[in-house]
Amino acid sequence: EVQLQASGGGLVQAGGSLTLSCAASLSNIDDYAIGWFRQAPGKEPEGVSCIGTSAKYGGIYYVDSVKGRFTISADIAKTTVYLQMTSLKPEDTGVYYCAADWGPPGPHCATRVHDMEYRGKGTQVTVSS
Repeated sequence: EVQLQASGGGLVQAGGSLTLSCAASLSNIDDYAIGWFRQAPGKEPEGVSCIGTSAKYGGIYYVDSVKGRFTISADIAKTTVYLQMTSLKPEDTGVYYCAADWGPPGPHCATRVHDMEYRGKGTQVTVSS
């Protein structure tokens, strides 16, 4: 059974930084696409970023709104995926979830993270102005 646990959320001022962690119980992280999506109150979930760690089929993808500000990375040994968020804006506020799908990420992976099969409980990120 795939289990995902997100952590690291908090309250930060605009312009600040946070790093989220997603601990994944995966037998082989290379077999999965793992990503982050967020949901603000009253809004639809929005994909943020995803990563595939396979040397052959892996990749990193971001939605336009976070490019240059967010960085996704993975610690393969720890089967943990991180989302480093900098230059945070109030519109980045929401509950952030990590999710995973078996198979390599595709070019539109970042926009579809919220449709991935496996997801964990979210962590709240609040950016004050």
